[in-house]
Amino acid sequence: MSTGEKVKAKAEQVAGKTVRKAAHAMHKETLAAKGAALETRGRLRGAKEKAKDSFRR
Repeated sequence: MSTGEKVKAKAEQVAGKTVRKAAHAMHKETLAAKGAALETRGRLRGAKEKAKDSFRR
């Protein structure tokens, strides 16, 4: 996995989780959904890179 993409994926996961938890604490469900989407996008980006790596080897 390229280092840049790996960092982007992890950053999106952490940012999404932070936004989601803060939004839940403030009872902002729309913002919580956006945080969850950001977290999911980070997970999918990481999975995509892992799949690409498996074909390279």
